[in-house]
Amino acid sequence: MPIIKSAKKRVRVSAKANDRNKDTKLTLRTAMKSFVDAITNGKGVSEAQASVQSALDVAVKKGIIHKNKAARKKVQLAKAASAIGAKPVAKAKVAKAPVAKKAVAKAAPAKKATPKVATKPAVKKAAAKKAPAKKK
Repeated sequence: MPIIKSAKKRVRVSAKANDRNKDTKLTLRTAMKSFVDAITNGKGVSEAQASVQSALDVAVKKGIIHKNKAARKKVQLAKAASAIGAKPVAKAKVAKAPVAKKAVAKAAPAKKATPKVATKPAVKKAAAKKAPAKKK
């Protein structure tokens, strides 16, 4: 058991993170198993594939697995699904919620255009010279 206060906190924090990661890993594993079952049964393959891809994306977002591993798994899923003749999973289109119209306030009167004043170009400073290296 750690003695230092910061080390004790690190143990508590890592225990919480470990619990969160376990939940995500469990969700991913169950989705993978349901996909394998769907492949063997030949029913509901595209839905199972979509759920696995979603679980993989969540795991990547939370930093549980590497993004390249998730990409590799997705390709493997797609190959397995197409091998039995399942249709590829199409990305679901998200329906946009209708935007409420805002009340339009009267526009303020336009300001008079001010003439542009000529400004001096910015002067760049000369680069500092490097000091010669000292010989030992």
